[in-house]
Amino acid sequence: MKKSKITLLALATVLLFSCTVQQKTGSESTTQEQSTAINGNSIDRFADIEVLRYDVPGWNDLTLKEKEYVYYLSQAGYAGRDIIWDQNYQHNLEIRRALEHIYQNYNGNKNTEDWQNFEIYLKRIWFANGIHHHYSNEKMKPAFSRAYFDQLLKESSTKMDPVIADVLFNDKDTKKVNLDLSKGLLRVSAVNFYGQGVTSEEADTFYAKMKSPDAQRPLSTGLNSKLVKENGKLTEKVWKSGGMYGSAIDQVISWLEKARTVTENQKQANALALLIKYYKSGDLKAWDDYNVAWVDATEGNIDYINGFIEVYNDPLGHKGSFESVVQIKDFDMSKKMEVISKEAQWFEDHSPLLPQHKKKNVVGVSYKTVVVASESGDSSPSTPIGVNLPNADWIRAEHGSKSISLGNIIDAYDKAAGSGRLKEFVNDDEELRLAQKYGELSSKLHTALHEVVGHASGQINPGVGTPKETLKSYASTMEEGRADLVGLYFLYDPKLQELGLVDNWKELGMAAYDNYIRNGLMMQLVRLDPGADIEESHMRNRQWVSAWVFEKGKKDNVIEKVVRNGKTYYNITDYAKLHELFGELLRETQRIKSEGDYNAAKNLVENYGVKVDQNLHKEVLTRNAKYKEAAYRGFVNPYITPVVGSNGKVTDYVLKYPKTFAEQMLYYAKEYSFLPDHN
Repeated sequence: MKKSKITLLALATVLLFSCTVQQKTGSESTTQEQSTAINGNSIDRFADIEVLRYDVPGWNDLTLKEKEYVYYLSQAGYAGRDIIWDQNYQHNLEIRRALEHIYQNYNGNKNTEDWQNFEIYLKRIWFANGIHHHYSNEKMKPAFSRAYFDQLLKESSTKMDPVIADVLFNDKDTKKVNLDLSKGLLRVSAVNFYGQGVTSEEADTFYAKMKSPDAQRPLSTGLNSKLVKENGKLTEKVWKSGGMYGSAIDQVISWLEKARTVTENQKQANALALLIKYYKSGDLKAWDDYNVAWVDATEGNIDYINGFIEVYNDPLGHKGSFESVVQIKDFDMSKKMEVISKEAQWFEDHSPLLPQHKKKNVVGVSYKTVVVASESGDSSPSTPIGVNLPNADWIRAEHGSKSISLGNIIDAYDKAAGSGRLKEFVNDDEELRLAQKYGELSSKLHTALHEVVGHASGQINPGVGTPKETLKSYASTMEEGRADLVGLYFLYDPKLQELGLVDNWKELGMAAYDNYIRNGLMMQLVRLDPGADIEESHMRNRQWVSAWVFEKGKKDNVIEKVVRNGKTYYNITDYAKLHELFGELLRETQRIKSEGDYNAAKNLVENYGVKVDQNLHKEVLTRNAKYKEAAYRGFVNPYITPVVGSNGKVTDYVLKYPKTFAEQMLYYAKEYSFLPDHN
C-alpha cells in the first residue's frame, strides 16, 4: 500500500489533474480516436486517454554489463504480464485474445463508426489490463452492438464462448473492486482473487486462523494465492512454479536467473537468489527474507521491483497484484533529495504524533530519484510516480525501506500537461501565481515526504495486529491518508528551506495546501459518474483529509467556500491554522493505526470520504467539460534491443520505440503470452 500511483497522490497541480479525470464512454470517444499528437512524446490518443513515451536519459552512459542487467530484469517483468490480466478478472485473457484476433484478422469495412468504436474499446482494455476501468474499477461497456460484435467474430473466424461474450454487454461483473460494505466486499467484486462462493466472512476467518511462527514478524498471509473452495473446504492456490500461474512464473524465474549472473554486486545477487527461491517455493518466509536482502542492497546503478506487491485490488487487502519496474539511478537528482531521508529521524521526532506512537530509531530509509527503463503488470501502462517498499511494517521498522521517485515519468507528464483546468478552478490570481511558481516543486516534495517520511513513520502498539487484520477494507485508504498528512504537515515548515530544498518555505506550503484542498474537495470529482459515491482508496483519502479539516476549521473560517458567478471555489484564509489541523488529524490517524481502532477508521472514512455533494459534482463536471486534454495518461515502454556483432556476441543494447500503442500491445501478446485463457 506504499505507492503513489498515477491516481496521483502528489504531482504538481497540472500533472495531477491531467491524468485522473473520469473517463467518458460511448460515442463521445469516437471523435477523439484520430486526434493528432499534441506534443513530442505522445504516440496515441483514444477516448479520454493519451499514451506517451518516456525517455531514458543516461542510457548510453551505462556499461554493457549494466545494460544487460536491465535487459534481463525487464524481460522478467514482461514474462509475468499475463498474470495481472488474469488477476483482474477471470475471463480477461480469453476476451483480450479474441479481440486481438479480430483486430488482426477482420478484413471488412474499417471506415465505419462501429469499427472505430471497436478499436477504441480494445485500446481501453489494453490500457486497463482488462475490461474494468483502470481507475474507477467500473466495467467498460462497448459503444457498438452485440450484433456487430457477432459479425466481427464470424467474419474474422474468431472463437469466443458466447457466455463470456455476453459479459461485455450485460450487467454481470460490473465492478472489479467493490468497497461498499453493504453490497458485500467479495460478492460483487469481479477481481479474480477468490473462488466462486467464498464470502468475506469466510476469508477473514480463514486468514485470522493462520498464525505466523513469529508474532513479532508476521508473514504476509494470502499475498500470493487465490483462495478457493474445493469439496466445500477452503484452500489456497499458490502462485508459484508448479502452481497457479506456474508457466508464466517459470519464465520470470528464467530471466531472473540470467540477471543474477550480471549483477553489479554480491548483495544484488543474494537478493535475486532469494526472489527466485520465493517464486519456486511460494514460501512467504522466503518473500520476507528477500525483502530484507533487497532493502539492504542499496549500492549500484540499477534496481527493480518484481513480485506480487500492492493489495489495492483486493477488497480484503490480502492479495498482491503482479508488477515490475526496472530503474536506473538519477545521481544528480537523488543527491539533491537524499537530504530528506537523512533527516528522517528529525521528522519523526518533530511530528505531532503521540509520544508512544513515534519510532525511537528510524532505520534504513533510502530515497532515490530514478529513471525508469521498463514497467509491466500493475505498473503499466498506467504507472506509479513514486514507490516506497517493502510493505511489511516489521521489515520497515527493523531494516528500513526504499523510496523512489520516478523522475523521467514525472518529466514526461510535465511535458504533456496543460494549465487550462488549473485556471478554471483556482480562486484568485494569487493562488494561480503560487501554483505556477511552486506547484511542481511542492508536489515533488510532497511525494518525497509521503514516501520517505510518511510510510516510514509511526509504530503499531505491541500486541496489535497488522492494519489489514485490524482496519480491514479501510487499511489502504487510512495508510495513504496518513502518509499524505505527514507530507502536508511538513510542507509548511521552515525545515525545508533550512535543508536547501526551497527558497520560500511559506509560499511553497501555501501552494501545496491550495492544491490539496482544491483537488480533494472539488477537482477529483470529475473522475466520478453522476450520482456515484467514492470507492477508490486514494480518492477517498484525499476527500476525508480535506473534508475533515474543512469541517473542523469552520468556526475559525480556516477554509471558506466561495460561490462567484455560479462557480464554487475554496479559499484558505489561515494557512498556519490549517497546518495545525493537518497535525491533529495526523495524530488521530496514527492512533487509529497504532491501536487498530476499526470503528474509528470506519467512521472517519464513511463520514468524510465516501459521500459526494451531488450539486457540486454536477457543477464541476460542467466546468470541466470544455477542456479537451486527455483525462488519463499512460506509457509505452522502449524496446531494449540487443545488437549482435559479427562474432555472434551482443555488443550493445539500444532503445527503440513503438510507433503506436497497438503495435506494442500486439507485440507483448505475441512474445509474452505464457498463460492459458483460464487458470
